[in-house]
Amino acid sequence: MASRNSTETEKTNGEASEDRCSVEEVALVVPETDDPSLPVMTFRAWFLGLTSCIILIFLNTFFTYRTQPLIISGILMQIAALPIGKFMASILPKKEHNLLGWKFSLNPGPFNMKEHVIITIFANCGVSYGGGDAYSIGAITVMKAYYKQSLSFLCGLLLVLTTQLIGYGWAGILRRYLVDPVEMWWPSNLAQVSLFRALHEKDHKSKGLTRMQFFLIAMAASFIYYAFPGYLFPILTFFSWVCWAWPRSITAQQIGSGYHGLGIGAFTLDWAGISAYHGSPLVTPWTSILNVGVGFIMFIYIIVPLCYWKYNTFDARKFPIFSNQLFTSSGHKYDTTKILTHDYDLNIAAYNSYSKLYLSPLFALSVGSGFARFTATLTHVALFHGRDILKQSRSAMSNVRLDIHARLMKSYKQVPEWWFLILLIGSIVLSLLMSFVWKRDVQLQWWGMLFAFGLAFIVTLPIGIIQATTNQQPGYDIIAQFIIGYVLPGKPIANLIFKIYGRISTIHALSFLSDLKLGHYMKIPPRCMYVAQLVGTLVAGVVNLAVAWWMLESIDDICDVEGLHPDSPWTCPKYRVTFDASVIWGLIGPERLFGPGGMYRNLVWLFLIGAVLPVPVWVLSKIFPEKKWIPLINIPVISYGFAGMPPATPTNIASWLITGTIFNYFVFRYHKRWWQKYNYVLSAALDAGTAFMGVLIFFALQNEGVELKWWGTKLDHCPLASCPTASWNCS
Repeated sequence: MASRNSTETEKTNGEASEDRCSVEEVALVVPETDDPSLPVMTFRAWFLGLTSCIILIFLNTFFTYRTQPLIISGILMQIAALPIGKFMASILPKKEHNLLGWKFSLNPGPFNMKEHVIITIFANCGVSYGGGDAYSIGAITVMKAYYKQSLSFLCGLLLVLTTQLIGYGWAGILRRYLVDPVEMWWPSNLAQVSLFRALHEKDHKSKGLTRMQFFLIAMAASFIYYAFPGYLFPILTFFSWVCWAWPRSITAQQIGSGYHGLGIGAFTLDWAGISAYHGSPLVTPWTSILNVGVGFIMFIYIIVPLCYWKYNTFDARKFPIFSNQLFTSSGHKYDTTKILTHDYDLNIAAYNSYSKLYLSPLFALSVGSGFARFTATLTHVALFHGRDILKQSRSAMSNVRLDIHARLMKSYKQVPEWWFLILLIGSIVLSLLMSFVWKRDVQLQWWGMLFAFGLAFIVTLPIGIIQATTNQQPGYDIIAQFIIGYVLPGKPIANLIFKIYGRISTIHALSFLSDLKLGHYMKIPPRCMYVAQLVGTLVAGVVNLAVAWWMLESIDDICDVEGLHPDSPWTCPKYRVTFDASVIWGLIGPERLFGPGGMYRNLVWLFLIGAVLPVPVWVLSKIFPEKKWIPLINIPVISYGFAGMPPATPTNIASWLITGTIFNYFVFRYHKRWWQKYNYVLSAALDAGTAFMGVLIFFALQNEGVELKWWGTKLDHCPLASCPTASWNCS
């Protein structure tokens, strides 16, 4: 079997060139052979996979409530699984057992790469739940910690599981569009492919370091170095020298602060800070980096300064230039308890007598960019990919050109689509049932649930195409909350729940699709992938909620900054943003902010602007087909240059851009052999070393109360950056 499939790649030069993947980065990194005889779902894979999933979900849920949250990627367990897997292969008995006619062995042979991939798929379920996409836990935290709801555990479990399983259902339906086509290459997976090859393959007659040697050296260096920004010298995370040059100037510190300002001149020497919001820049294509950079420069260096200092847009000078806080008309922090009823609805009379809601200028403009990004995504995909989508829908992929990877995967049994449809329909039914049984808790009625499912169905494919080709995921969080905020004003919990099903199910679907593409590259049988993702999802969901519930019940005043001890680490900044969003879009509602007479009504025009901007790019690409660079202008990705701020800071994004440019332009162009061999391995090593040291610092030092306090441990020496230009309102 192995020789048969390996022989498929040994064709005539013409046939071989047709078989090879047309995406250069994939052709350079992904192996073009397969050995179907390798065992996959072994006892070792199940044991290490489930253990990795549980450990990661526990750590990520635990860390996400901290003042400085830490997301531990699956690479940590990917590294740890290798020596343990080899150890198990050396000690487990090789005797074959027979159970009701099913023959199996606890030790079917040497620990192999396919087992390792399945373990990583299990582990990735723990990252998806406990990492940056765990919005369902964020919603539950907001309901219990901020709104003080007495939510039942069963209702919370249904929220968590149905969100994920609906996403898995979408993923199964969209495989033909986002996994099988050659052009959908999911750049972030190449780092994992490189790491697997570095760990399992031997470099024969290779000059210089092998990939494994390089990985170990880079990981050790990253591990040691992260002790400085992670504990000993945290100022390396935001190095804002402008504030030192002008220590008494509010304007200078607003411009130069890396933490509370525009970050001009500031930089970070912390890998965690570089990769925190847009992922690793080493795995993002250069064209995507360039598009993000154009949007970032336009927004941070041109639009925001003009709106703040020249035109005072939205009374901007009353407020800090960069903040995720909510403000009153006088510039003080907004107290939502003054406008909330006992049923978690808006008290309109109290709102009218208290104050209108105001946002910091950068926050407000970032919200507006979300409007443009949503419509630009739909238009861009319709113009540039609409014909391909229709063609694939009609042919069901039967006539689509297959590269070598798709041809090799044809030897395995495929997963019937009805397997995914059962999960999708079952989860939708349970979600609708929840809206009847816990009607007061979730606030969202059955028709609102159906509305959310319809929105997710419409946008998952176009956003998936963007992510699969550029490694950027244009979000539509704001749109989901904007829409339901108009339909159900004054209901913050309903707004949260709608976002879970209308937006977060899409995030989970894209996470599953990315893993399906990884399995495609590594030649994992599709049915094995289905089982691993489904079981990992169920296990991770239960553990995720159990850990969060335990922390919410056992830590006094968790997430309550006013009630906590000043040195308490449980301030939940990540979930504070979730709570603020529920206030903006749910409690007060978009009509009061963006409707006629609202302070931010003009931002609504960005819906139209976003829809129109991709059109001239598409027209020019048709007029000048020889200009191959024109179709690379991607308006949704350009608008992504100012997405996520706050909580992302301009310094995070600027450092990401610089790092990506160095490696994916200069190194790729002038040192391609080095890039091919080491680039993705370096990305994985930086992630792994940072994660290992982060865990060690927390449990060995921070959790024991061993904290350093000196000049270098203060994140940002820019105390005036949080002040508005109206300095008399500085606190």
